[in-house]
Amino acid sequence: MEMGEMKKAVVICDSMFGNTERIARAFAQGMAKQGIKVDCVRVDEVVIDKLVEYDFLAIGGPTHRLGISEPMKEFLEELKTIDISGKKGFCFDTRVQSRFNRFDLNSAAKRIEKRMKIVQGREGPLEEGTEKMFEQIGGEVAKLLQRR
Repeated sequence: MEMGEMKKAVVICDSMFGNTERIARAFAQGMAKQGIKVDCVRVDEVVIDKLVEYDFLAIGGPTHRLGISEPMKEFLEELKTIDISGKKGFCFDTRVQSRFNRFDLNSAAKRIEKRMKIVQGREGPLEEGTEKMFEQIGGEVAKLLQRR
Protein backbone atom coordinates (compact mmCIF):
# COMPACT_ATOMS: atom_id res chain seq x y z
CA MET A 1 0.00 0.00 0.00
CA GLU A 2 1.38 3.37 -0.99
CA MET A 3 1.84 6.20 1.48
CA GLY A 4 -1.35 8.19 1.89
CA GLU A 5 -3.59 5.53 0.33
CA MET A 6 -6.86 5.21 2.25
CA LYS A 7 -7.17 2.06 4.36
CA LYS A 8 -10.15 -0.16 3.62
CA ALA A 9 -12.10 -2.11 6.20
CA VAL A 10 -15.09 -4.40 6.17
CA VAL A 11 -17.37 -5.18 9.10
CA ILE A 12 -19.15 -8.50 8.63
CA CYS A 13 -21.95 -9.61 10.91
CA ASP A 14 -24.72 -12.06 11.46
CA SER A 15 -27.68 -10.91 13.51
CA MET A 16 -30.77 -12.71 14.75
CA PHE A 17 -32.75 -9.82 16.22
CA GLY A 18 -30.84 -6.86 14.80
CA ASN A 19 -28.69 -6.13 17.85
CA THR A 20 -25.41 -7.45 16.47
CA GLU A 21 -26.02 -5.60 13.22
CA ARG A 22 -26.54 -2.36 15.15
CA ILE A 23 -23.23 -2.94 16.93
CA ALA A 24 -21.50 -3.67 13.61
CA ARG A 25 -22.86 -0.49 12.04
CA ALA A 26 -21.79 1.60 15.05
CA PHE A 27 -18.29 0.08 14.85
CA ALA A 28 -18.14 0.87 11.11
CA GLN A 29 -19.32 4.41 11.73
CA GLY A 30 -16.54 4.94 14.27
CA MET A 31 -13.97 3.77 11.74
CA ALA A 32 -15.43 5.95 8.99
CA LYS A 33 -15.22 9.01 11.24
CA GLN A 34 -11.47 8.40 11.41
CA GLY A 35 -11.11 8.38 7.64
CA ILE A 36 -11.25 4.65 6.97
CA LYS A 37 -13.21 3.53 3.91
CA VAL A 38 -15.48 0.95 5.47
CA ASP A 39 -18.23 -1.37 4.27
CA CYS A 40 -20.65 -3.11 6.61
CA VAL A 41 -22.31 -6.30 5.35
CA ARG A 42 -24.20 -9.28 6.67
CA VAL A 43 -22.57 -12.71 6.33
CA ASP A 44 -25.09 -13.77 3.69
CA GLU A 45 -24.15 -10.75 1.52
CA VAL A 46 -20.36 -11.19 1.57
CA VAL A 47 -18.60 -11.68 -1.75
CA ILE A 48 -15.83 -13.88 -0.36
CA ASP A 49 -13.27 -13.19 -3.11
CA LYS A 50 -13.55 -9.42 -2.51
CA LEU A 51 -12.31 -9.73 1.09
CA VAL A 52 -8.69 -9.80 -0.08
CA GLU A 53 -9.15 -6.13 -1.08
CA TYR A 54 -9.54 -5.03 2.55
CA ASP A 55 -6.79 -4.16 5.02
CA PHE A 56 -8.96 -4.93 8.04
CA LEU A 57 -11.79 -7.38 8.74
CA ALA A 58 -14.12 -7.13 11.74
CA ILE A 59 -16.38 -10.16 12.15
CA GLY A 60 -19.17 -10.50 14.68
CA GLY A 61 -22.28 -12.44 15.47
CA PRO A 62 -24.60 -13.47 18.23
CA THR A 63 -23.70 -16.26 20.61
CA HIS A 64 -26.27 -18.85 19.60
CA ARG A 65 -26.83 -22.12 21.46
CA LEU A 66 -23.56 -21.63 23.33
CA GLY A 67 -21.67 -21.16 20.08
CA ILE A 68 -21.89 -19.39 16.75
CA SER A 69 -24.86 -19.22 14.43
CA GLU A 70 -25.19 -21.49 11.40
CA PRO A 71 -24.82 -18.61 8.90
CA MET A 72 -21.61 -17.55 10.66
CA LYS A 73 -20.30 -21.14 10.64
CA GLU A 74 -20.94 -21.34 6.91
CA PHE A 75 -19.21 -18.00 6.33
CA LEU A 76 -16.16 -19.02 8.38
CA GLU A 77 -15.88 -22.24 6.37
CA GLU A 78 -16.01 -20.24 3.14
CA LEU A 79 -13.44 -17.80 4.53
CA LYS A 80 -10.93 -20.68 4.60
CA THR A 81 -10.98 -20.70 0.79
CA ILE A 82 -9.15 -17.37 0.45
CA ASP A 83 -5.80 -16.10 1.70
CA ILE A 84 -6.28 -13.33 4.23
CA SER A 85 -2.91 -13.76 5.89
CA GLY A 86 -1.39 -10.46 6.93
CA LYS A 87 -4.77 -8.78 7.38
CA LYS A 88 -5.66 -7.10 10.65
CA GLY A 89 -8.83 -8.26 12.36
CA PHE A 90 -11.27 -7.85 15.21
CA CYS A 91 -14.05 -10.12 16.37
CA PHE A 92 -17.04 -9.39 18.55
CA ASP A 93 -20.23 -11.02 19.70
CA THR A 94 -23.49 -10.29 21.43
CA ARG A 95 -24.94 -12.56 24.04
CA VAL A 96 -27.31 -12.72 26.93
CA GLN A 97 -25.50 -12.31 30.19
CA SER A 98 -26.07 -15.41 32.26
CA ARG A 99 -24.32 -17.69 34.68
CA PHE A 100 -23.67 -20.11 31.79
CA ASN A 101 -21.51 -17.77 29.73
CA ARG A 102 -19.77 -15.70 32.38
CA PHE A 103 -16.49 -17.61 31.98
CA ASP A 104 -16.18 -17.04 28.20
CA LEU A 105 -16.32 -20.74 27.47
CA ASN A 106 -18.58 -20.40 24.44
CA SER A 107 -17.59 -17.05 22.95
CA ALA A 108 -15.75 -16.41 19.70
CA ALA A 109 -14.87 -12.99 21.07
CA LYS A 110 -13.43 -13.88 24.48
CA ARG A 111 -10.82 -11.14 24.64
CA ILE A 112 -13.16 -8.24 24.14
CA GLU A 113 -15.97 -9.26 26.47
CA LYS A 114 -14.67 -7.04 29.26
CA ARG A 115 -15.36 -4.03 27.04
CA MET A 116 -18.85 -5.19 26.20
CA LYS A 117 -22.09 -5.50 28.10
CA ILE A 118 -24.38 -6.19 25.23
CA VAL A 119 -27.94 -7.48 25.15
CA GLN A 120 -30.60 -7.34 27.85
CA GLY A 121 -32.49 -10.57 27.36
CA ARG A 122 -32.40 -12.64 24.21
CA GLU A 123 -34.07 -10.15 21.86
CA GLY A 124 -32.69 -7.00 23.43
CA PRO A 125 -32.79 -4.13 23.70
CA LEU A 126 -29.11 -3.30 23.70
CA GLU A 127 -27.85 -1.89 26.95
CA GLU A 128 -27.83 1.89 26.89
CA GLY A 129 -24.62 3.31 25.48
CA THR A 130 -23.53 0.13 23.68
CA GLU A 131 -23.77 1.59 20.17
CA LYS A 132 -21.84 4.70 21.22
CA MET A 133 -19.19 2.51 22.87
CA PHE A 134 -18.74 0.48 19.67
CA GLU A 135 -18.51 3.63 17.61
CA GLN A 136 -15.67 4.72 19.90
CA ILE A 137 -14.00 1.30 19.67
CA GLY A 138 -14.27 1.48 15.88
CA GLY A 139 -12.59 4.89 15.99
CA GLU A 140 -9.78 3.58 18.18
CA VAL A 141 -9.20 0.59 15.90
CA ALA A 142 -9.18 2.92 12.87
CA LYS A 143 -6.48 5.08 14.45
CA LEU A 144 -4.33 1.99 15.01
CA LEU A 145 -4.91 0.84 11.45
CA GLN A 146 -3.82 4.22 10.08
CA ARG A 147 -0.51 4.09 11.95
CA ARG A 148 0.63 1.01 10.06
